[in-house]
Amino acid sequence: MSHAPAAPAAPAPVKIANPGPLGLAAFALTTFVLSMFNSGLVSNAALSAVVLPLALFYGGLAQFAAGLFEFRRGNTFGATAFVSYGAFWMAFAGYVKFVVPGLPKEDAHLATGLFLIAWFVFTLYMTVAALKLDLAHRAIFVTLTLTFLFLALGDLAQNVTLGHVGGWLGLVCAVCAWYTSFATVTNETWGRKVLPLG
Repeated sequence: MSHAPAAPAAPAPVKIANPGPLGLAAFALTTFVLSMFNSGLVSNAALSAVVLPLALFYGGLAQFAAGLFEFRRGNTFGATAFVSYGAFWMAFAGYVKFVVPGLPKEDAHLATGLFLIAWFVFTLYMTVAALKLDLAHRAIFVTLTLTFLFLALGDLAQNVTLGHVGGWLGLVCAVCAWYTSFATVTNETWGRKVLPLG
């Protein structure tokens, strides 16, 4: 009596590490450095060139890659956020390096304000989606929404004080993102809840 050959065993699914802590760390560090200038805590504008390589490689490329892995894990929110903000940082680097020098000085603030308002709109609706997440993620998106709003208003109105408020909000946002990255990577590495996310 013949027997049908046994079906080959299904390959074990490949485990994808959580890219969230990487994306958040890349976002936090780049946001922190830029916000040091936006807040006025570092007043030498020439030093702001330090932001561009961070915006291109860490806030940009690393965060973009984290978003691609979120697609692989089936996380629509994470993929949308990390790919978008990774692209934001790369676009920001390109804008500052290649576009701003060619803009008419009397109207450059309008272009920058429009750039920031568009990101405010995107961040606002991502914040609505983030309300479903834990407190740590909600804090990131609320503070980021306010950061974009105040930076945009500061440019559009050519109001330094509003821009500085946006910079301080950016610092708060960076701290929230760093904490969320820290808590997530620590909890997953230890295999238990070490730090709360709310």
